[in-house]
Amino acid sequence: MKKLIFTLALTLCLSPLADAKPGANAPDKAKNEGQGPFPKLILRGLTLINGEGAPPRGPVDIVIEGNRISEIVSVGNPGVPVLDTGRPEASADDKELDLSGHYALPGFIDMHGHVGGSADDIPAEYVFKLWLAHGITTVREPGSFNGVDWVMDHVKRSQKNQIVAPRIVPYFGFGLGSEASIHTEQQARAWIDWAAKQGAKGVKFFGASPDVMKAALEQTHKRGLGSAMHHAQLNVMGTNALDSARLGLTTMEHWYGLPEALFEDKVLQDYPSHYNYNDEQHRFAEAGRLWQQAAKPGTEKWNKVRDELIALNFTLDPTLTIYEASRDLMREQQAIWHQDYTLPTLWDFFQPNRYAHGSYWFDWTTADEIAWKDNYRLWMQFLNDYKNHGGRVTTGSDSGYIYKIYGFGYIRELELLQEAGFHPLEVIQAATLNGAQALGMDTQIGSVSVGKLADIVIVEENPLANFKVLYGTGHFKLGEDNKPTRVGGVKYTIKDGIVYDAKALLKDVREIVSEAKTSR
Repeated sequence: MKKLIFTLALTLCLSPLADAKPGANAPDKAKNEGQGPFPKLILRGLTLINGEGAPPRGPVDIVIEGNRISEIVSVGNPGVPVLDTGRPEASADDKELDLSGHYALPGFIDMHGHVGGSADDIPAEYVFKLWLAHGITTVREPGSFNGVDWVMDHVKRSQKNQIVAPRIVPYFGFGLGSEASIHTEQQARAWIDWAAKQGAKGVKFFGASPDVMKAALEQTHKRGLGSAMHHAQLNVMGTNALDSARLGLTTMEHWYGLPEALFEDKVLQDYPSHYNYNDEQHRFAEAGRLWQQAAKPGTEKWNKVRDELIALNFTLDPTLTIYEASRDLMREQQAIWHQDYTLPTLWDFFQPNRYAHGSYWFDWTTADEIAWKDNYRLWMQFLNDYKNHGGRVTTGSDSGYIYKIYGFGYIRELELLQEAGFHPLEVIQAATLNGAQALGMDTQIGSVSVGKLADIVIVEENPLANFKVLYGTGHFKLGEDNKPTRVGGVKYTIKDGIVYDAKALLKDVREIVSEAKTSR
């Protein structure tokens, strides 16, 4: 296939992606990178947060045989010595880790994780190690914009654990690899068939005519593929979130298309006369005023749209984190991890630039930030209401844009869901089991359960008390000695039965960034 040419909507919406040059492929996993899988690995003395909404319990011993969880055994009660009887026994050849006082969670699922695709030359190793260092063991790649061959090579090598990387679930951007734009139902069906044969697990749409969308979604169902959509403003008039859900779309990204489905007194967003979609500041400034134009919480229209989407088993993948600079630009620019963990090519990409998607700080004002704060308030209210009525909400980061760095941006998404009203246990469920269900993989991943793959995050601090302890930079607090200190950070990430030292992965990333700065 020739170099990809996107459909009109994709070209105008995200044209910088077509121009970004993929970074270096991930190197083969070195012998000292990760231990296992073992014939038997016993994790002893943990407090378990299983991802299914159950409260924590412990201490427990978790037994892993190969790459699957074979036993979870309660070994006593907190605050007293662990019972000696009834504990899983280990032979001389088995591996044991004493993790008394630690917390175990399911491996996190990032439902919107681009492996590069924004700035030029983002090494796959950099992205993968940041993800794993933050407990992310499965990533849905929403678009595969580094190219089919590049992405599928990493999908297969990760599946075989030949590289240090999360499990990658590839979704292809609609039209990826096509020699011409897709305008007919026949072309849409043929492209879906081609994507399935290449190994795609799903398709990401940006918009098309209703007939083409209908044909494409019918074919994704026929082929057993998932579907996601960024409802681009160029096409949302023809297909808003409710329209696409009725056509069979399974997940929506961000929130575009949802306020439009909630309009009561209009059918079009209230664009000012000077608006030009190709002007990134126009695009994001007016997007920040969109929820205010929708039906109000609790109204008949609000409830009707909410309930129909839930009845259609529609998944919301909000990526709250990626827009946060819109409501507080200085916060995102000054994040403490930029110094050590942000590649210079990414930092350059984040700066105001009329040619770069999401680099829209041409003249960002107090009024723009206030509008976005109101936008978040209503958006979060819908998400919490959706969850409370039985709807599925997942976690995705879309890092690599708008001052968001891989891994760090994902942990911030957990904090933002808590801000939206989710109980911390509900946040963990959104980050694990809900994502697995949306991917159709919940029999294999998404919770710490007997029979499932051994994807486990181990932390020394209690993440339910404070999600900040999951950041690679840890949590800043005053110690008992009255001296400021940093605590936390993921200790181990276990993916497919392989134990990775999260702090060692972060050290590798710091070296990658330092070398990139030195070589400039």
